Amino acid sequence: MSQQAEVIDLSHRLPTDAEVRSAEEAVEAIAKVCALNGGALPLKTADQDEVFLSPALCNLITDVLSHVAKGEMVTIVSTGALLSTQQAADILNVSRPFVSKLINEKKLNHIKVGTHRRIELNELIRYKNERDVRRRTALDDLSEIAREFDDT
Repeated sequence: MSQQAEVIDLSHRLPTDAEVRSAEEAVEAIAKVCALNGGALPLKTADQDEVFLSPALCNLITDVLSHVAKGEMVTIVSTGALLSTQQAADILNVSRPFVSKLINEKKLNHIKVGTHRRIELNELIRYKNERDVRRRTALDDLSEIAREFDDT
């Protein structure tokens, strides 16, 4: 008698208290094991063979679990994924109309799927990285102006 697995979707709901506690414990345990194994995470297969997840995968797992441990929703999106303007806005932490404005101003590339505009995640990451560089530069400039002002 097999039971169908329950679908657990943390991209549309907050984690439960039990899931938060479980994630907290898992992050700590995985981080310790990875540290003991040069950053890699050893796992045993059903046949008791040992396989190792690379340090990058170990970091990814602990990063995802860290968000759950904070009680946050988590969505994993592949880099080739097409995002709606609302999904792009959520990732950038801006409004959907602002994303539409970026598209109209050709600051953010998109493709049409029927009548809908979609943004590739790679394109969104490119824009976000450029925006972050501009922000850091502006903050550095403001800091320099403040230092000059204080010196006078």
